[in-house]
Amino acid sequence: MTPSENKLTKDYIRRINLALQYIDDHLDAQLSLASIAAVAHYSPFHFHRIFKAIIGEPLNAYVSRRRIEKTASILLHKKEVRIAELSLQYGFTSNSSFTRAFKNFYGIPPTQFRKENPNKFSKIHTIESKNRQENSHIEKYICNITNHLNWIKMNATIEIKEIPALNFAGITHIGIQGIENTFEHLIQWAKYKGLMDTSEAKLGRVFHDSFKITSPNKVRMSICIQTDQPFTREGEISAITIKKSKCIVGRFEIAPNDFEKSWSALFVWMNDNGYKKTEENPFEIYHNDFRTHPEHKFIVDLYIPIM
Repeated sequence: MTPSENKLTKDYIRRINLALQYIDDHLDAQLSLASIAAVAHYSPFHFHRIFKAIIGEPLNAYVSRRRIEKTASILLHKKEVRIAELSLQYGFTSNSSFTRAFKNFYGIPPTQFRKENPNKFSKIHTIESKNRQENSHIEKYICNITNHLNWIKMNATIEIKEIPALNFAGITHIGIQGIENTFEHLIQWAKYKGLMDTSEAKLGRVFHDSFKITSPNKVRMSICIQTDQPFTREGEISAITIKKSKCIVGRFEIAPNDFEKSWSALFVWMNDNGYKKTEENPFEIYHNDFRTHPEHKFIVDLYIPIM
């Protein structure tokens, strides 16, 4: 890729990032191709082509998926919200059309999704809601809880912390493939900028989607480096701010293949201890280069913002 082509690609990504953020902020509003393209400063025709090339799916399909995933997240975390309210709030013409779209995406209707998924790792919920099913089914859930809590006990130190606002410079990454390449790209950029020489220079990852509700190959995350000052967007490098908040912070020393288990266990711990997640994004901050660790392990803090 020539320098001019590389510069153009970075500009495409920068503008698509603006569109992605706008979509996430306006899922409960009318989102037309023209309005989203205007945010990215493209003509509708050009934007539609660029968006599909970078994100891997057409704009309408992306917006529909994000709306369904948003409703799934609300079903998981806000029992008081009625399903009929969700269907109207997120642009469906009727409750039945919402139910059809939701079932096409997740394989079950929203009522069943809400019944089966929220707090499914909670001991109380498991016993009370499953007491009419066979004991072996109950034991399977409790065994799952116990395994996760034992993992936490053996591999993590957990604290509840009030954290200040944190500033990051980050690159958008879609899916779980090629993450190491994005990290390396960010590190090279940070070295060039002299950001790796400060004590605040810790790498991290912010999750904009949940693996519970989004397919792994479509999960959007930001590969980040922490900065000591607010950062101004620069090409494909976005400014990311984590708001001041209360968080569950789990300090782990784990192998690369243990991240999924550690995150699952931390959410189990959250439910088991009566905490509720806010709508802010979970994130990770790394404290070492795992390649220099004698066992090739990460020393990492996992953060879940809570109410």
